[in-house]
Amino acid sequence: MRFLADLPDDDVQWLDALAVEQGVSRAELVRRAVATYRAEVSGDAIDNAFGLWKARADIGDGLKYQRRLRGKRE
Repeated sequence: MRFLADLPDDDVQWLDALAVEQGVSRAELVRRAVATYRAEVSGDAIDNAFGLWKARADIGDGLKYQRRLRGKRE
């Protein structure tokens, strides 16, 4: 579905620069922004983030990782 939206010129310029930087279209950036906002307001953002770091081999034990970041001894 298509729709028309009015945005300030500086927002459009920012979107265009970001689209070039990320190698996607302006429309794709808007789709991503809507999906992100929808997840935030619906509460899905927390569910979507659960387990996000599970495949990160550089973290290991979560509590030890936190302590390392905070400079505390394990």
